[in-house]
Amino acid sequence: MRARGHSLGWAAALVLALPAAGCRCGTKEPAPARPLPAAEAGGERPAAGKAGVKVPLPPGWSAVMAADGSFQAGPPGTPVLRVDIRRGEGAARPSSEALAESAREQFSQFEISLDQEEDEENLALLRLTIAPKLPDGGVGMHAPVLLGAKRVGEDLFLCASLPGAGMEDVRLANEACREIQVQSAPR
Repeated sequence: MRARGHSLGWAAALVLALPAAGCRCGTKEPAPARPLPAAEAGGERPAAGKAGVKVPLPPGWSAVMAADGSFQAGPPGTPVLRVDIRRGEGAARPSSEALAESAREQFSQFEISLDQEEDEENLALLRLTIAPKLPDGGVGMHAPVLLGAKRVGEDLFLCASLPGAGMEDVRLANEACREIQVQSAPR
């Protein structure tokens, strides 16, 4: 069962976190999603409708394209991963430290625990646990969060977990973001 207690607040914070790191993704309200074409029904699906871009998905996950062009994936009917593609912006990939600093700024009204920080040549990933600070000095319900950026060629892929994602969903989303790749066009 997924906790949805403060999803709207977390959604707003997630939407703001990556742009502050220079990512400019997710600045609009979530758009209605449409399923990917049946021809893309395998375990790997092209992200954002571009041939040759693959986001390997865990077994049982499905993917949709939101009207805003973002790729969203997760267990059927429950997207937990959002991927935005920034064509030609690969050189602007933020470091994990830039993502962490952005998270600290954007989640200032939350207790934050850094669970994983990874920074490789073309990949920056953060897994956090956040909980809203309450007026009485306590904290609210904890939630896992993924923020990531991957450079593939000249393109930048920005990954974020969506509100309501459980710990295992965030771990699987983390792996999907890590494995984004560009494949040669079919001949």
